[in-house]
Amino acid sequence: MPSLLSNRLAKRVLKPAMAMVEQRLQRESAAFQADLDALHHQVADLRRRSYGLGLLLDQTGRDGHRMPTETQMDTLVREVGTLTGCDDHRVRDELTVAYRQLVALEALGVGGLAGTLSDVCGRLAALSLLDPPGGEVLAVDGGSGLFAVALGRMLRRAGADARLTVLGPAARAEAVRANLALCGGHAPEGEARFVAGAPGDPEARTRLADRRYGILLADGPGLPDLSALAAPGALLVTPANTPAPGFRLLGRVAASDYHRAPR
Repeated sequence: MPSLLSNRLAKRVLKPAMAMVEQRLQRESAAFQADLDALHHQVADLRRRSYGLGLLLDQTGRDGHRMPTETQMDTLVREVGTLTGCDDHRVRDELTVAYRQLVALEALGVGGLAGTLSDVCGRLAALSLLDPPGGEVLAVDGGSGLFAVALGRMLRRAGADARLTVLGPAARAEAVRANLALCGGHAPEGEARFVAGAPGDPEARTRLADRRYGILLADGPGLPDLSALAAPGALLVTPANTPAPGFRLLGRVAASDYHRAPR
């Protein structure tokens, strides 16, 4: 039996229907091509944005990238909330501000903030929520001083005083002083200072001993006892598993342990 489609009469009868099918296929194909072209444009735009964000936030020149994931922030909210006792909404707000401080200061300052994104943001948020006593902040082995500056800005945002002291090698003096100027203008004498030396140097300890510090940031290995420099109820932050004689361990966020001095 000859094929139906090879029959002239059948072809004549089916021709309008076949034309409609072809037109429908052409319309669908054109719509699909338009969607595909739009998708190509969106991908190209995302690549351009990603490249720019990468220049601003990737790990070049610092300890790690500055592009948090939702899971990473959720973990930080839980850890900071457990440490401070604050509700998730307040903790998330504080972490968001801390992240913005991190990005802004690394863009403006000399050098970078040592540590991973989780550790830096966790420290900034936790310390601003733990109600430290007094307004004195001591950063021991503070690198270029940018973390102390970021913390000072966080504390001032919360309405607390913050007088910064950064202890570190003399070779970093100019970089630290340049960064301390980011506290909010050139701070008056005594509001932000750099002390050259190591925490075990007698001369440096003498210079530091004119104050009692409500927050002590200790980042170097083999740190000496800092309890003599702590105000009653002071907070001490150290790398995880670092001994802190004279302080009570409060908990851990990311890679840092938080300690409290006796009140």
